[in-house]
Amino acid sequence: MKLYKDHCFVICAYGESPYLEACVRSLLAQTVRSGIILATSTPNPRISGIAGRYDIPVYVNEESRGIASDWQYAYDRAREHAGYVTLAHQDDIYLPHYTEAVMKRLEKEKDALFCFTDYAELRNGRRLDVSPYTAVKRLMLLPLLCPGIRTLPHAKRLTLAFGNPIMCPAVTYDTSALPEKLFSPEFKSDLDWDAWERLSRLGGSFTYERHTLFLHRIHKDEATAQLIRYGDRAAEDYAMFLRFWPEAAAKAIMCFYSLGERNYSL
Repeated sequence: MKLYKDHCFVICAYGESPYLEACVRSLLAQTVRSGIILATSTPNPRISGIAGRYDIPVYVNEESRGIASDWQYAYDRAREHAGYVTLAHQDDIYLPHYTEAVMKRLEKEKDALFCFTDYAELRNGRRLDVSPYTAVKRLMLLPLLCPGIRTLPHAKRLTLAFGNPIMCPAVTYDTSALPEKLFSPEFKSDLDWDAWERLSRLGGSFTYERHTLFLHRIHKDEATAQLIRYGDRAAEDYAMFLRFWPEAAAKAIMCFYSLGERNYSL
């Protein structure tokens, strides 16, 4: 089996997720091998037990200051192992050809800042390949399918101007092309959208692999669902829209965008 020595998955583990082991097993079942580590700010017997069972190194963020701190810590630890990094979220599933497909694209497209894949939803254990939510996201990603323009800042920003269509755990980063600090502590929910917006100003492409190679699990304890319930996400969404639109347009788009939050109502 081929080994990608310069690629590393880092699993961002928190609490006692019942889905963590399924995520680990999906990474071990890839058609090509790469490194796997685990980062957490909440060490506990479940995390250490699963990591020990599969011989996965565990790194503990002793100075966690929220989700941005945890993601940045995980990214930093993975960069110590490899030049290409995937932040794997503990509840999600990576289909067997994820690594192979993403690394082939990154090796071929030398201007890529990162590569991400299409995804399907997992609801109550059932795979859902098409939903109104994912259909809209795929429309938003169309500018990235045009080789001649996808490196242009305007094309990347158009992709992000109506919301965030890029699923963060489906992203593999080329760390050599990116700034050291990716995630801002100002955000709890939209820290990935904020990162994409800042990266859109750089040269290089957002490389989109259209095959569905990732399954995103939606459940009531998911961080995004909790932030929506507590109302934190709306303020961050509005702040992001103001980066692309005048105030009146941002408010109008928010009216439609907030309807998408119903996707997380289980």
